[in-house]
Amino acid sequence: MNIGASQTSSSTSPSLLQRARDRDPEAWSRLAKLYSPLVYRWARQGGLQSTDAADVVQEVFRSVAGKIDSFRTDQPGSSFRGWLTIARNQVRLHYRKQEGRPHGAGGSEANNLLQQQPDLLDEAEESSGFDSRKSLMHSALQLVRQDFNEQTWRAFWRFTVDGQSATEIAEDLGMNSGAVRQAKYRVLCRLREELDSC
Repeated sequence: MNIGASQTSSSTSPSLLQRARDRDPEAWSRLAKLYSPLVYRWARQGGLQSTDAADVVQEVFRSVAGKIDSFRTDQPGSSFRGWLTIARNQVRLHYRKQEGRPHGAGGSEANNLLQQQPDLLDEAEESSGFDSRKSLMHSALQLVRQDFNEQTWRAFWRFTVDGQSATEIAEDLGMNSGAVRQAKYRVLCRLREELDSC
């Protein structure tokens, strides 16, 4: 699927962020659905087990809730995704909390391996085949899909992702080719609104 860089960006809608600052529950829900998979992945890349990674996701969003008023979008290159380096700090904090706890059985070799866990995630770890923009796009697509009926979504998907012709899709779905193009336009506008690239 290539709806990526040329048609959308990975920034978050200013209106969504403003609504989150205003403590709108729907905005918080959308932010969590959009970014939780990404934060979870970062935590797992940092060496955390799945339950610990889930705890880190909760801590990150607790931190975001407390600090979202300080997030600034008026600086060049600033993005909400970039601001979520809070996640990296939460992973580091998790390891610090674990330092004083008793170690499980497994011998000195296992203990040494555990002690060598990374202190902080770095950008190089993301280069292991994981694309955070694609992850964010996938989450956004899941969010906006519920905003469209099945026929509109199928027309969009087949035209944009599968690369089928508008004429072919129109014949299969009982639409005209203009309606197929309109479906693509409507979904992409909604996606851009979610990700703020308009």
